[in-house]
Amino acid sequence: RALASVVYGFFYGLWPIAWIIIAAVFVYKISVKTGQFDIIRSSILSITPDQRLQMLIVGFSFGAFLEGAAGFGAPVAITAALLVGLGFNPLYAAGLCLIVNTAPVAFGAMGIPILVAGQVTGIDSFAIGQMVGRQLPFLTIIVLFWIMAIMDGWRGIKETWPAVMVAGGSFAIAQYLSSNFLGPELPDIISSLVSLVCLTLFLKRWQPVRIFRFGDIGASQVDMTLARTRYTAGQVIRAWSPFLFLTATVTLWSVPPFKALFAPGGAMYDFVINISVPFLDKMVARMPPVVSAATPYAAVYKFDWLSATGTAILFAALLSIVWLRMKPKDALTTFAGTLKDLALPIYSIGMVLAFAFISNYSGLSSTLALALAHTGHAFTFFSPFLGWLGVFLTGSDTSSNALFAALQATAAQQIGVSDILLVAANTTGGVTGKMISPQSIAIACAAVGLVGKESDLFRFTVKHSLIFTCMVGLITTLQAYVLTWMIP
Repeated sequence: RALASVVYGFFYGLWPIAWIIIAAVFVYKISVKTGQFDIIRSSILSITPDQRLQMLIVGFSFGAFLEGAAGFGAPVAITAALLVGLGFNPLYAAGLCLIVNTAPVAFGAMGIPILVAGQVTGIDSFAIGQMVGRQLPFLTIIVLFWIMAIMDGWRGIKETWPAVMVAGGSFAIAQYLSSNFLGPELPDIISSLVSLVCLTLFLKRWQPVRIFRFGDIGASQVDMTLARTRYTAGQVIRAWSPFLFLTATVTLWSVPPFKALFAPGGAMYDFVINISVPFLDKMVARMPPVVSAATPYAAVYKFDWLSATGTAILFAALLSIVWLRMKPKDALTTFAGTLKDLALPIYSIGMVLAFAFISNYSGLSSTLALALAHTGHAFTFFSPFLGWLGVFLTGSDTSSNALFAALQATAAQQIGVSDILLVAANTTGGVTGKMISPQSIAIACAAVGLVGKESDLFRFTVKHSLIFTCMVGLITTLQAYVLTWMIP
């Protein structure tokens, strides 16, 4: 049974989780290979010379977009390198990008962290996404003001608050609406695009009185970039088309009528392959006090090759290949390169989920939860710290949820609060640990040429990480005992 649960978890890591990552990164690489990503980058950077506002555009809005489309380290690597080219100090660029990447991580890579939380707890992932969408918007706006304070102190906040409110406010509202009414797959994509558009339009009418720059380093690169950004609206739209296709296909795959086709009794249910896991399916029981009554623990592997979110993203990739007139040979080479680049991360995800599944089926996570429940009502404050610890250890909010989401759900039942709330708190708390995880720090340092300076970057981010986690703990406690109407 232990071996069966390990195999089940590993294969769940491969499908549907890794499939989403492969397809999303493939779309991004198509954009790079066809030269369209340079146009996307230039269209963003031509908006303002102020480095505080460039941080909002590139580090926050554009980084959130990349987090939604690909995730798993790509956004910080891309945005930090981009900001260094614009004259940012490498350590600052890496540190600020890690901190500002807090806002979109929970819904990153097409909502994988939420989907995994739903899988390992048995709670509807839509409900978990709704709850996260009622926590993160508060943190989003706080983080942006925080970033301005790090860059330029109180003066920076006073001079940029209109732009911060436009970028953060539009993102937060779109994040809430999309997570509560569409599902967990698209909030990052939608919110970041809304934020980008709103901030761009606002900055065409408004600029701060004082243009802030860290120094003259990189000024020539900025001037050269701006000089090259004479693109027509048609060129810019064409450049963004892979991600517009991605948004459209994932939206189509997410709507209830489409999902109903593949549900039991649906017209296309035959395309869904359900495999009962030998030696495991209903051969383990969950017992009180973890659940109210003895319940057989199901173990059914679902191979939904057509209705999977990753397949929707692959359709977007195929549309992009045709629309951008990419040669089939180049497309195949790009796909092979994507598989090669992601081989180690995919293996890591598979192994983490293997451990998560054996933890669940062996009762390990439930036993830990029962012990933690002895902290009583104070556990609601410490709940996000479990997510924070999970991301610090694994480098991924997805992996943190795989490890601890079931534990959070059990602890919630023991102390009499909503399991949806604490599973969401694990996800939201996890985002604050991303900036200090060794994996994230290594990626950021490599992207800006600071290999060997990882300890400096850790010192830069660790205090902010702890402060944000405490904030999430306070929000969770208030929602558990005072603002209970916010829980779906």
